[in-house]
Amino acid sequence: MASKIKVDQLETADGSGTIVLQNQLSGMTTASLPALGSAQMPAGSIIQVVHAEHFGFVTTTSTTFVSAMTGTITPSSTSSRIILMCCGQLLATSQTDAQIKFYRGAVGTTGVPSSGTLVNNFMSDNGDTVNVSYHWVDSPSTTSAQTYTVGVKSSVSGQQVKFGNTTAKDSLILMEIAG
Repeated sequence: MASKIKVDQLETADGSGTIVLQNQLSGMTTASLPALGSAQMPAGSIIQVVHAEHFGFVTTTSTTFVSAMTGTITPSSTSSRIILMCCGQLLATSQTDAQIKFYRGAVGTTGVPSSGTLVNNFMSDNGDTVNVSYHWVDSPSTTSAQTYTVGVKSSVSGQQVKFGNTTAKDSLILMEIAG
C-alpha cells in the first residue's frame, strides 16, 4: 500500500520559519527548474566548445608562417580563458623541421602567447609523418569574437612542409572556461 503525507505547512527544524512549496514535488519537471546561464557557472566550468575541422593538405616551403586552419569562439565573459587544442599531422621533406604556432587572429598578427614566440618544432625528416598534439591556454579578456589560427612553416627555406591528411580530418578545438 502506498503512503501519503498530507500537511498544510512545513516548518524548519529550529522553528525559525516555514518552508513553502511552489509546486508539488511529483509535478516538477525540467521545464520548471531555473536555467543556468554561463554567468551562473562556477570558475573552471566549461561554458562552450567550438570544433573546427580541416581535410586535405596545406603545403608550404616558406620560413614564414602560413594559415593551416582557423576556428572562431565568442567568450561570454572578459574573465574567461580559452583552451586551444590542435590535433593533426605534419610531414616535412628531408633536412627540415615543421613548425607550428597559434595566433589570435590571422597569421602574422598576435601570436599566442602574445608576450612570447612559443613555437613547437616537430622533426619529420625524410618524408616521415608526425602526429601533432599542440595545446595552449589564452586569456583574450574580451567578449568579442576571437578567431584563432594554426600557423605552420618550414625551418629551412625551400624545404616542403605539409599540414593535414587526405584520409582523416585534423581538428582545432576551442573551449571557453569560466573565470
